[in-house]
Amino acid sequence: MPQMRREVLTWSEVEALIEHLLPQFEGEFDALLMITRGGVVPGGILAERLNMTHILTAAVDFPYQTEMEKAKLFAWPKFLQFPDDELLRNRRTLVLDDVWGSGRTITSVRHRVAAAGGKPYTCVLHFNPYRNLFGSLRPDYYAAITDAYIVYPWETDRGGPERVLLG
Repeated sequence: MPQMRREVLTWSEVEALIEHLLPQFEGEFDALLMITRGGVVPGGILAERLNMTHILTAAVDFPYQTEMEKAKLFAWPKFLQFPDDELLRNRRTLVLDDVWGSGRTITSVRHRVAAAGGKPYTCVLHFNPYRNLFGSLRPDYYAAITDAYIVYPWETDRGGPERVLLG
């Protein structure tokens, strides 16, 4: 497997990404649904900037795959934590994660919000169209397009390329 380019971001660069997202939002959101763990820090920043008080979390797990197990990329997600339907019903909900790699995690959360009667809008700091498993489907809002493995300032002492490959 070829070495993936790494990009280590500073807090100032994250702030610039958030600033790039803010004018993209059309209208107000009734709820913010942060996907753990990647969406927690940018979600907190956005919640403050958007003055949001209805803040929720979702934890999703997919089985880890190796290069030889690509068929498992289409495995069903396991929702470790998810808000009750009544917390999402009829709410315009911003679904937030740090990166859209394969798109499996945020897409599964998006569909579950819609099934609960919510109106989901997906948002990430980085979109990787080269790893996207969903054809022309892309985030509703994103700050940057990348083909790199992104290391955010809150994760400089952990991580590996599987986060971008599988996210």
